[in-house]
Amino acid sequence: MLFLCALLCSFALRAQNDEAKNITVTVEKPLSEEGQILIGLYTEENFMKGRGIKDTMIPANSKNIRAVFKNIPKGEYAIMAIHDENKNYRMDFDSSGMPAEGNWVSGNNYGPPEFNRSKFTLKNKDLHFEISF
Repeated sequence: MLFLCALLCSFALRAQNDEAKNITVTVEKPLSEEGQILIGLYTEENFMKGRGIKDTMIPANSKNIRAVFKNIPKGEYAIMAIHDENKNYRMDFDSSGMPAEGNWVSGNNYGPPEFNRSKFTLKNKDLHFEISF
């Protein structure tokens, strides 16, 4: 009986480690209270090609700007966030081609976003990112 109980507990613990995890993104300080914050979770296949595999939109004047992407399977991902101040649902650029709105990409890299520099691996525990623009 003791052996059977130990075996069942072993399977339960293994199942917990194999379950999908959550990724939380908290925006510390938006640039202003205007507009909205767009946050997307991306795979290599859809990075920089439109919507993420999961997306959210939060008003910039919210007291708690937090996105939780739930039940995400293990794998490689990147996060992109934009402070869409004019609510046109896209990144705006100035005449020189530089971003005209606040933005953030996981990996905190400079220059044009690339998946290989932005990716992170979701493994056996939930992840939390705190970002500021």
